[in-house]
Amino acid sequence: MQNLYNDLEKLLKDKQEFVVNGKLNKSKIGNAAYKYNELLLKTLLSNSGLKKQFFQEIAGATVFKQRDFLNFLNNKTFLKDSYTEFKNQIGLQDDKGEYFRENKDVSLVFPYKDCVLEGGQDKEEQKRNEIFYNETLAPDEITRLFDTKALTNFKLYDSKGEQKLTAKSEIDFSQQNLIIKGNNLLALHTLKNIKSIAGQVKLIYIDPPYNTGSDSFHYNDKFNHSTWLTFMKNRLEVAKQLLKKEGAIFVHIDYKEISYLNVLMDEVFGKENFVQLISVKTASPAGFKTVNPGPIDVTEYILFYTKSKRDFKFKKQYVPIDYDDNYDRVITNINEKPEKWILEPLRDIIYNENGIEIG
Repeated sequence: MQNLYNDLEKLLKDKQEFVVNGKLNKSKIGNAAYKYNELLLKTLLSNSGLKKQFFQEIAGATVFKQRDFLNFLNNKTFLKDSYTEFKNQIGLQDDKGEYFRENKDVSLVFPYKDCVLEGGQDKEEQKRNEIFYNETLAPDEITRLFDTKALTNFKLYDSKGEQKLTAKSEIDFSQQNLIIKGNNLLALHTLKNIKSIAGQVKLIYIDPPYNTGSDSFHYNDKFNHSTWLTFMKNRLEVAKQLLKKEGAIFVHIDYKEISYLNVLMDEVFGKENFVQLISVKTASPAGFKTVNPGPIDVTEYILFYTKSKRDFKFKKQYVPIDYDDNYDRVITNINEKPEKWILEPLRDIIYNENGIEIG
């Protein structure tokens, strides 16, 4: 058995994928085995002793005995001085093996980061306990989750209205306005596997749950910060795969999660691809809003990122706005109870204050 340990160490010590600070990392080797890493399997097969111990011929196919290898790997006699998986889990090192305290970059570390959160959105699922699929421990479930799904019950519309579809109808999804109703994580991964769409999307705009616990999207809006970040990370990563290199993504959010989301998008898209934080005025400081003590919440935000800022071309264009005539009145007795408030036209007040006669 000791000879197998020695052979394995000799074969892997020059493979940087399994090394941290010049030493083999047992955790990295274990994770590679869980994921059936091609480099690891080829390396094991290159040694007759390791091949005989951890592979089996079945019906002409060579099958990796994963459980046997992991049990072998976890033996205390192998890599006694290896960094433990626990040490990496608590965030002391980054993926390059450098200590965070020695690194000046901002690092995003939160529970469930390496999980996949399905995020059920049907009314029947609003009260269910969310399932966390760990990328290491549940690869089969995640693979099935991300597999291409069949699109059913769809209709085709063009400028002339609904078009009749037959079994022989050919649809170029890249040229159609396609609406998919269902779980957005499943839909995104399905679109990712359509060649005419993957890497061809010019613009993505998303309006995710704000994680407030107060709007109609009850199920997902009850997420705490770390769970909500996992929910967003799963979707932003696949959204990036859909974008063209000159494409852009806009994410609409309010003040409660803007800081968390900003750092997350820096990680997924790269902070060098951040373009702008757009402020959107969603209300006016009038009516009952002015009664509440403290700052008045009248603003939401849109985070604007590109897939590649170097390739992105921005065309500035003025968009005319028609102002609502209802926003032309002022409360003249703000200190009274709301039910006694008097609203007067702003124009009349300005005219009166300046001694201008109203014609």
